Amino acid sequence: MKCLNKKFMTACAVMLAVSVATLCAQSSDAAVQASAGIAGALKYIAAALAVGIACIGGGAAVGKIGAAAMGAMSENAELSGKAIPFVGLAEGICLWGFLVALFIIIN
Repeated sequence: MKCLNKKFMTACAVMLAVSVATLCAQSSDAAVQASAGIAGALKYIAAALAVGIACIGGGAAVGKIGAAAMGAMSENAELSGKAIPFVGLAEGICLWGFLVALFIIIN
């Protein structure tokens, strides 16, 4: 348990260091400076929410569908071909969230 906690803390420290380095980095790109208003900030927040909510929903769906599919396949192995497409459909929710975020950022 202590090893897992140490790995978790190390991963958190690395992510914090990368985040701080990214926030402190300066860019002289004209496109970044042009979108440096409240509209640009809201656009990126909306895109992040689109991806985040879609991935949380997709993860919840895959968790429930995957558990049900494993239970069904344990009783009848022939159901694996019928259960796998439903898991793929649930994962597609995340892709739709990414596409919505991409359209938000592009426009």
